[in-house]
Amino acid sequence: MQSDLQGKHLLRRGKVRDVYDEDDQLLIVATDRISAFDKIMPAGIEGKGVALTKLSEFWFLKTNHIFKNHFIARFNERAIRVKKAKRIDVEWIARSYLYGSAWRAYSKGAREISGVQLPGGLQLAEELPEIILTPTTKSDVGHDEELSKTETLKRKIVSVDEWNELEEATFKLFEYYKREARVKGIIIPDFKLEYGRVKDDLIQIDEPPTHDSARFWDKDKYKIGERQEKHCLDKEFLRDYLMRKGFSGEGEIPPLPELVLNQISKRCQGAWEVLSGAKTMESLGLLSVDEVISAGKV
Repeated sequence: MQSDLQGKHLLRRGKVRDVYDEDDQLLIVATDRISAFDKIMPAGIEGKGVALTKLSEFWFLKTNHIFKNHFIARFNERAIRVKKAKRIDVEWIARSYLYGSAWRAYSKGAREISGVQLPGGLQLAEELPEIILTPTTKSDVGHDEELSKTETLKRKIVSVDEWNELEEATFKLFEYYKREARVKGIIIPDFKLEYGRVKDDLIQIDEPPTHDSARFWDKDKYKIGERQEKHCLDKEFLRDYLMRKGFSGEGEIPPLPELVLNQISKRCQGAWEVLSGAKTMESLGLLSVDEVISAGKV
């Protein structure tokens, strides 16, 4: 749940990662902490930090030729050494399926999402006519807010040229991640990325698509018009369970029973195992939130 690297200078503890300062480099340690609705859960998830670290290394090595990233080397089983960059305070979210906040807005009548006009009659989890970029502010405290290109430039977060470069990089990386995952039987409907500056260079930082930063759906079990949580390898399973228990960020966090923790662990580790080719989706033994509640009477 918490790292303690002797002789290293702890820079900060995030929701999931502990970051250590090493002059022009950082050590990023993935703990077994898990968060939802901007709250850290009281219980850790077995194997989570190790799986996130393996998957991050896996993606960073594969995509460095598309857009440079901060990865230098693995430090240990749950930590990587990276280039220190000045973070650009924008979270770049790309969507190719109608889900999450985009679906919630669409279902309430919105037909324009981040400047892209959508046709009527689309269903939950349906593939969109085109990829939509929905950037948000990136803040260490509070909730992120949607951020348009105009507002980003007005705030001088990036220049016009930088926006264009990062927008193109996001689309290219998204296409690569989606294509690679689909070969392994996984749909990546959306993801979020962060970028930073190292002198005059722009690079990808933070993490690539993992259990925490992207949605992963089972391609063979995917159905338009239905929720995908039963067969997902992402954090939506946890969010769905918490909402069933009446928690969406306010009040006391409900306890997470052993069966729930086990299913989250299977999803965290399963994302790495399936994408790396070590396992198939069918072998993971996933349960839906309904099945977990029914089986455990929780």
